[in-house]
Amino acid sequence: MSDGAPRALFVGRFQPFHRGHLETIRAIRRGRPAEVVLIGIGSAQESYTRENPFTAGERFEMIELSLQEAHLSDAIPVPIPDIHRHALWVRYVEGLLPPFARVYTNNPLTRILFETGGYTVESPTLFERERWEGLQIRAALERGSPVDSLVPPAVAQWLDRHQASARLRSIGENWATPSRRP
Repeated sequence: MSDGAPRALFVGRFQPFHRGHLETIRAIRRGRPAEVVLIGIGSAQESYTRENPFTAGERFEMIELSLQEAHLSDAIPVPIPDIHRHALWVRYVEGLLPPFARVYTNNPLTRILFETGGYTVESPTLFERERWEGLQIRAALERGSPVDSLVPPAVAQWLDRHQASARLRSIGENWATPSRRP
């Protein structure tokens, strides 16, 4: 549990970081302006799959560019790999990060684990969830559809520069063929 440090942890996979994520960070900051927001990049070891196409480093970069663009210097991305041991996960996260006082998540398992670990857990507002949702954004990228209205401008530029649509199409093709799965 935290030592009362003015930090909050916002946990997600950010595949990719989108406008809803950015609005959530802004809402956390408005509600508690003294808190620094640690952005926990979950499943950091996962990449190059349909559900997790981007590496932790790529997600970090997208988040960092978006935060700079939005002038949010009091939010810090931090990769958090899975350990697949629920009973140990909160202590593992505490060992990776500086102390934090509260957790923001809409993931039921993450909520239970942190509440059991003694943390105050809040469910952040989901902003325009029907539009700003990672699964739909990844599907749009795979189709080659524009996502500029769904992600911050810095992320749209990053996705274009790194040919994210081509990656998602390639991943989709490879996962569609059972013999090509790793």
